[in-house]
Amino acid sequence: MTDYKDVLARDISAKSESMQAHLIAIRRDIHAHPELGFDTVRTAHIVEQELLRLGLTPQTGVGRSGVMVDIVGAHPGKTVLLRADMDALPIHEQTGLPFSSQYPGKMHACGHDIHTATMLGVAAIVPHYRAQLHGTLRLIFQPAEETPDSGAEAMIADGAADGVELAITLHNKPELAAGEIGLTRGASTASSDEFDVVVHGKSTHAARPHMGTDPIIAAVNLVSQLQTIISRELDPANSAVLTIGHIHGGTTHNIISDSCLIQGTVRAKSPAARAHIEEAFKRICAGVALSLNVRVEVKYQRGVPPLMNDDALIDALEPILSHQFGKAIIAKPSASFGAEDFSLFTERAPGCQIHIGSGAPGRDDHLHNSDYQPDERSIHAGTQALARLAIDLLSK
Repeated sequence: MTDYKDVLARDISAKSESMQAHLIAIRRDIHAHPELGFDTVRTAHIVEQELLRLGLTPQTGVGRSGVMVDIVGAHPGKTVLLRADMDALPIHEQTGLPFSSQYPGKMHACGHDIHTATMLGVAAIVPHYRAQLHGTLRLIFQPAEETPDSGAEAMIADGAADGVELAITLHNKPELAAGEIGLTRGASTASSDEFDVVVHGKSTHAARPHMGTDPIIAAVNLVSQLQTIISRELDPANSAVLTIGHIHGGTTHNIISDSCLIQGTVRAKSPAARAHIEEAFKRICAGVALSLNVRVEVKYQRGVPPLMNDDALIDALEPILSHQFGKAIIAKPSASFGAEDFSLFTERAPGCQIHIGSGAPGRDDHLHNSDYQPDERSIHAGTQALARLAIDLLSK
């Protein structure tokens, strides 16, 4: 007797394969016309027109320039959200591909064009199975993932997360070969916080240091002590990254300046570590101010939280994806300290990020690189993965 799940796996794979030329064409069109931040107007229009062609009813202008569509099953049930991001990066493309960016200084160097095409594939497949779905599949196409002004936050404000019980996103991963699927446990990405510290001293001639208060000496001490938060206050198994990215103080050789600016970022992979670092950061700044007789002004700005993969959801996805691809797909810890604003969705509902291998044979690609060339076969793998898990999660 033929198992229904085997039939489903073959059917999804065949449907995905039959539309690959179309999806790759869409991807290449988006790639050639990259848009930044919330300015994803052309990309959103492509998405809208494709969803209309599929007989769906998309909602546009969600979160300023996002697109959202619900695929409602035949039976009542939960709402599962899948997200693709649409925006590009301010990078000048150096690939030399025939469909390279036509806009100088803009490039899809993070593969969001791949994500958008993949999700359109999911939109084409899932409606075939409406009769067995219990609940609603919500697909969102998000702007401004790469910018401090978060597109996820904007879409959530417009109701994209309302009623959602599970939230899933994908990301292409060039460290995995095309067609491979990666799941992770715990934090998939880190939080991303920024700080601006101004050390205020008192200026004087370099020959008379005793008549002033040197903010640069204090800043040097501060930079050194801040690193001890990571090396001496955190469990090495639950570590974090504190980076000083910019220091500026003084105007010339022979003057002790009035102030020194320090800027940087903090990334952590657990809410507890994130909170501890912020407290310790402010404590050390206060201590340096007291010990070196300077005034330390601290602006500590929280960005997106860590994207925490839900263990129960990962437990459910492992067998679903293993069956679809005919091989064991086992979740592993993530080593990434990148940040991802999809974490704003997973703060509101259990969720996770799935990695789709995009590494091309003979290449050693990395995201956010001007020569990034993902393998387009990742679209086929991603379409299968997301369509299958959506159908299975809504068929129970």
